[in-house]
Amino acid sequence: MGVFDEAPPEGESRIGRKLILLAGVIVAGAAAWMTWSGRTAPVEPRAAHAARPAAPGAPRPRAESRPAPAASAPAAPAPEREAPAAAPAPAARPTGVLRVRSDVPGASVFLDRKYLGTTPLDVDGLDPGSHRLNVSADGYDGHAQPVQIGDVPAEVDVRFREVRLDVSIPVVHMHAMGSCSGRLVADPHGLRYETTRSEDAFTLAFDEVDTFVVDYLKKTLRVKKRGGRTWTFEDPNGQADPLFVFHRDVEKARARLASR
Repeated sequence: MGVFDEAPPEGESRIGRKLILLAGVIVAGAAAWMTWSGRTAPVEPRAAHAARPAAPGAPRPRAESRPAPAASAPAAPAPEREAPAAAPAPAARPTGVLRVRSDVPGASVFLDRKYLGTTPLDVDGLDPGSHRLNVSADGYDGHAQPVQIGDVPAEVDVRFREVRLDVSIPVVHMHAMGSCSGRLVADPHGLRYETTRSEDAFTLAFDEVDTFVVDYLKKTLRVKKRGGRTWTFEDPNGQADPLFVFHRDVEKARARLASR
């Protein structure tokens, strides 16, 4: 009989059977309790990437490096809404406007002796009120007149080529005996003597005038109709200058009329 064929002592066999019986009772009771409670022991899930423990001395696997999540780009700012453009203010109407035209281009324009430019001329921003306008062109008589500057444009049209003549002086007509008073007038149509003595009054076209002369020493002005009567005039104050200026202006106009 071998070593393992030897029967155990009687006391040891009883104790072993009791232990086995007790263990079976415990296992059966635990199973019954778990069945009654309807619960099962939780089972820990294994990690998807859990690896078996490495053998002693084996190199540890390197941890897999994951790229850091890319930083999200900042959101673009919302475009600013442009404020609606304000409606343009109505252009202010220019004031103090002077417009000068002339039949001779390039005439010089002066306002209150201040040079403004040459015709045709448009200028604004002038001081409102009454001013003195002078316009001149080579070879022609100068033009002078008052002009009113205000809200409404002042427009002046200077006709240099037109013969302008509008002069008059008070005179005394000397008769063979006595005299009469009146006014001697000249315009582009001729000479005219206005008086209350109707037999001495006359109107003469320039082509009817035979003699038109001033005697500065005698202080007289003599007018003779072609093939007709003669009139001799004096200044009421005995001056020669008014007669001389009248004669000069009339002769300049006659010369221009004759050259047309």
